[in-house]
Amino acid sequence: MHFRIGVLSDTHGLLRPEVLPALSGVKHILHAGDIGSQQILDHLRSIAPVTAIRGNTDTHGPCALLPATEMVELAGRFFYLVHDIAQIDINPSAAGVDCVIFGHSHKPSFEERQGVFYLNPGSCGPRRFNLPITLALIEIDAERITHRLIDLTHV
Repeated sequence: MHFRIGVLSDTHGLLRPEVLPALSGVKHILHAGDIGSQQILDHLRSIAPVTAIRGNTDTHGPCALLPATEMVELAGRFFYLVHDIAQIDINPSAAGVDCVIFGHSHKPSFEERQGVFYLNPGSCGPRRFNLPITLALIEIDAERITHRLIDLTHV
């Protein structure tokens, strides 16, 4: 079994053309909020099924109706989406979560705590604060979950 997931956050209404080839071959897309428009989700859904949550700037339109958090099972692994990690409302380890996906800061990061992966894919929307333009890919196989950060800054 091999399952690839695209992970995005903080698009803020901009789906850069270089994002699309980076998502080639994914079987699911996770968006951790601050989407910016329904058109972003519609375009992503033309690539693969999407699980998305609202971010702090998704205050009107269809994106405002998305949940603030979401738990999704993909390829036998549990992913918990929350836009701002400071607002996490569960104990991921106790809840059986394999990976917490978050955004908000626009800073890509990855760490493991108490057997749970925490992944912020950064932002692939409008560039802010000289931060890189990034997204992440997660690969699931029978034994493990791995991730890869994709830097689109100079693509």
